[in-house]
Amino acid sequence: MRNKQTLVFFGTFTLVALWSTVAFAQDGGASMNAFTSFSGMALAAGLGIGIAAFGCALGMGRAGGAALEGIARNPAAAGKIFTPFIIALALIEALAIYAFVIAILMVLAIELPGSQAELLALIEAM
Repeated sequence: MRNKQTLVFFGTFTLVALWSTVAFAQDGGASMNAFTSFSGMALAAGLGIGIAAFGCALGMGRAGGAALEGIARNPAAAGKIFTPFIIALALIEALAIYAFVIAILMVLAIELPGSQAELLALIEAM
């Protein structure tokens, strides 16, 4: 119990120590890097869809394993197990589709400068 409390304390301390420097690194306003928000949104979209796909794959694997185990124990109940299994898979897949839609909306919200001259001016301002 004591080791777990120590681990939680040091984990929280490390997290706060690492993120506090990021929080106070920039003052915002005019000196803020123009690509910071763009890269953050792109990273969030990529991580979001990756985590959602990983979670849905785990969920589908567990649901499939449980359905096959139920059918193996009672082959006569295969028809009764199949319909709820397909509904569960559809609901799990819907979560991945929601994450994909949100990721697409985040990527489409990234507005880069229209002309090449504006883009070069932003790069030079960095």
